[in-house]
Amino acid sequence: MKFQIMTLGCKVNQTESSGLAQMLCAKGYEETDSTESADFVIVNSCAVTAESVRKTKQQLRSIRRKNPGARLILTGCWPQAFPSDDFADADFVTGTKNRDAIPEWISAQMPESGDTKVILPYQKEDAFSPLPCADTTRTRAFLKIQDGCNQFCSYCIIPYSRGRCRSMSPERLREEAASLAAQGFREIVLTGINLGFFGTDTGQSLYDAVRICAEQEQFCRVRLGSLEPERLDIRTLEQLASCEKFCPQFHLSLQSGSDTVLKRMNRRYTSGDFRALAEQIHALFPQAALTTDVIVGFPGESEAEFQETLDFVQEIGFAKVHVFPYSRREGTRAAAFPDQIPQTVKTARAAKLKAVADAIRRKHLSRFVGQTVSVLVEGEKEQNAQRYSQGHMPDGTLVKIFAENAEKGLQNSLICVTIEGYEDDCVTGSVRADG
Repeated sequence: MKFQIMTLGCKVNQTESSGLAQMLCAKGYEETDSTESADFVIVNSCAVTAESVRKTKQQLRSIRRKNPGARLILTGCWPQAFPSDDFADADFVTGTKNRDAIPEWISAQMPESGDTKVILPYQKEDAFSPLPCADTTRTRAFLKIQDGCNQFCSYCIIPYSRGRCRSMSPERLREEAASLAAQGFREIVLTGINLGFFGTDTGQSLYDAVRICAEQEQFCRVRLGSLEPERLDIRTLEQLASCEKFCPQFHLSLQSGSDTVLKRMNRRYTSGDFRALAEQIHALFPQAALTTDVIVGFPGESEAEFQETLDFVQEIGFAKVHVFPYSRREGTRAAAFPDQIPQTVKTARAAKLKAVADAIRRKHLSRFVGQTVSVLVEGEKEQNAQRYSQGHMPDGTLVKIFAENAEKGLQNSLICVTIEGYEDDCVTGSVRADG
């Protein structure tokens, strides 16, 4: 039988979908990109905003229209956070806690008719539940090593859809890292819902996870996913700086540059704390790139508070900023806050901040012109009938390599590239003459 997986939401969801696909393929099922030819379709949902749930519902209806005979499985954050919602379009519904049981359910019940819903609530004593890691490029492996969140930011539903913080054991991490290295991956990216909490329940630290992966000779790079600012301290930064394979890319979720807004968000740091952290990072990692997320139009955000965020983003000089207009999320404290900002104001503020962030991004990319950088080649693509290789620098910057001698046979190679220009979201260059 054939299956298709459709994924909404974050990179952790994408990683989990890849692991679920690997489990299904191991049982003899065949993955397909065609909804019409699938015997069953799995929708891995997101619940971070009301809009993400709307898109999930739209996706379910679309699948029903395209393939009425397919069995439809809904999983992910939406049913976990809102188990009493109407899931009439799905044949089987489960949350984030027990989605690893989906292959067994398919094998046992797929031929049977009737709706089924199995959503198990999280408990404080729950252990980390790993899924296999899969990636068709065989260059970058994304491995989820942490799940859950204890922070309860006032706008966020994630603690309700993911439970409390849980970490992969160091023994399992060592096994997974060795397996991925044996498969030929050159870079490993460690991900989690609140990655900075890795090890708080197992007596380990985030550096321990990086060190375990760096021990694998096949890996030339170890990279971290998104981090919360308050979970990084100077000792951890110094330890990371001692690891030659560690990539100096720090995605630190700012959310606001205004201290009063941060307080209403129930964030655990101030703009001053964030500034000090950025200074420490740049002192230890001169080539580091700081990227971030920012929410505009949070309830009660005044023009003065928004201006504080604009000024702070310019001051830090982020390599990239993901801008999100605040989305009211029922089930969170912020949904009941007074002074909800009109959508027109949120849209205008998002556009203004994005324009500032794009200008900073271009300035960041332009500084690489003329430099020779290290690039791990991940594959080939085509642009305007011209093929090119592409990969990333250690700081996460995407590099397109337009050169005849770089078009073939370079995947998984670590090469030196001379940067000759830049586009909206990447730099361009050619392989250095001497290799």
